[in-house]
Formats: sequence, C-alpha cells, structure tokens
Amino acid sequence: MTMRDILIVDDQRGIRLLLDELFKKEGFITHLAANGYDALKIAKENAIDCVLLDMKIPGMDGLEILAHLKSENPDLPVIMMTAYVEQHMIDTATELGVTKYFSKPFNIFEIRDEVKKILTIHEKI
Repeated sequence: MTMRDILIVDDQRGIRLLLDELFKKEGFITHLAANGYDALKIAKENAIDCVLLDMKIPGMDGLEILAHLKSENPDLPVIMMTAYVEQHMIDTATELGVTKYFSKPFNIFEIRDEVKKILTIHEKI
C-alpha cells in the first residue's frame, strides 16, 4: 500500500495526538488541525486520502467543515467522531456524504481498521 495522507481534525489536543501516534505507527502521513480553518487549508495544500473529523469544534463546526471538504473533493472519505449523537446532525452529515461515524469515547483500533478498509476500497476504484 502506498503512503496515505490522513487529516485529523479535533479541538481536543489529546485526541489529535493519540490518533496521530496511532496512524504514524501504521505508516500514514498525518496532518493535524484544531479548527476548521486550518483543516481546510491543509486539505487544499495536500493530497488528503481520508479525514477524521470531530463534529463539535468551536468556530466552524464539523458539518460546515464537511460541506467545504466535500464541495472541493466529493469522493474524499470523511469519518466523523462525536460525543453528542444528535439525529438531525447525523442526517445532515449523511446528506453531505459522510462515510462513517464513531461515538466518543471510541476504540482507536476500530477507527484504524475502518480507515484501512475505506482506503483499500478507494484504492480499487
């Protein structure tokens, strides 16, 4: 498998660092963003293969970030992570084309496996 770029967007530094460490160990190139503006800038400047996106971020929230990412790259796989499962937000995210959801606290190995599965599918397309 080629080196893949993953963008991790979460306002909680601990979660960013945990996921960063996990995916680096797996051979991914990681990009970290604490807010939507940084996330969109990174996505524009790099060939991102997958995004892990927190739903609740101060400023630009996860749905806004998702909408921007998908408008630039409709095929980009985006996995949302949230501690607050609100049906209307899930419905909106689904309409915007989110790939998968994980509720916090999540199992990092499930997220890792899901990212690998998604990227394997995308590699074949």
